[in-house]
Amino acid sequence: MLKQRFGTALLALGMSTAFFVATPSGAEAETSVALVLPGSIADGGWNAGAYQGLKKLEGSDDFRTAFSENVSQADIPRVVRGYADDGYDLIIGHGFQFGSLFAEISPDYPDQKFFATTSAPGGSEIPSNAMYLDARYPDVAYGAGTLAAHVSKSGNAVGVVGGGDNPITQMMTGIFKASAEAAGDGIKGYAIITGDYNDAAKGREASATMIGNGADVIWHIADITGIGAVEGAASKGATVIGMFADQKELAPDNIAVSFVSNNAGLVEEVAKMVNSGSFEGGKSWVPELTFLWLTSYGSDQYNKDLISDDAWSQFQRTWNDIGTGKINSKSIAE
Repeated sequence: MLKQRFGTALLALGMSTAFFVATPSGAEAETSVALVLPGSIADGGWNAGAYQGLKKLEGSDDFRTAFSENVSQADIPRVVRGYADDGYDLIIGHGFQFGSLFAEISPDYPDQKFFATTSAPGGSEIPSNAMYLDARYPDVAYGAGTLAAHVSKSGNAVGVVGGGDNPITQMMTGIFKASAEAAGDGIKGYAIITGDYNDAAKGREASATMIGNGADVIWHIADITGIGAVEGAASKGATVIGMFADQKELAPDNIAVSFVSNNAGLVEEVAKMVNSGSFEGGKSWVPELTFLWLTSYGSDQYNKDLISDDAWSQFQRTWNDIGTGKINSKSIAE
């Protein structure tokens, strides 16, 4: 019944339902949650993690869920309004694409909640039924740059592959370069922003370019483009730091560790806030660094064949100082 009702709403809006999948989880669920994704649930990272959180909610009688994937920028407003018109209690927009949009749309639906996994738009008050996320991107970029420098065997250069050319990507690549150069004696930090989150070939090319210039460690912030970056770096024998999800299986012999964005935890936690009545709109949520970002290499915390105990200890000291605020990650690139 849920799928049919929303499908009707989409048709009324003149949209194709090709990218919509609904997953009802109990007809009498207390809280309905809709997740809107700009990319694929099979991207092995950013979108896949959020989808995993939605799937976990399905195991509870307290929730029913639905999601849309691969939603283009142009279609996002119509999809969000479609879910809102269908009465979903919580609509989660996963990415920077939802920042200004939720500030605009949420006042039209005062009885519903909106959560965007991006920073709040500047220059205006956050609506009382909308909440944003401080994902601490400067912090993870600082940590990744520091770790890359410690992991580099040559000590010559390390690099990062960026996806979409936007302020967040520009900020993160800048901090990565600066922190790597601060942590390594004479090391050079490189960055290539491909302008695309969904083109693996561009990722492979970017990795190859930086490796050709002497980089022996590659990080990425680029979704499917990032998968190409991992594959390209591994094919040339470089060490790779994964991002957004545990990417060990992409290149087990080359992945040193992955910074795992706890998108699943974010989706679950916000849904539980709405279900319990503890959702606090009108602000940005700032979770603990160790909740937001996990380090993983399969069942281990990191790949001991590629990261020495000393290098990991140095990184951990920096990571702890970032988490406590002793290190101001934003200031390094200023």
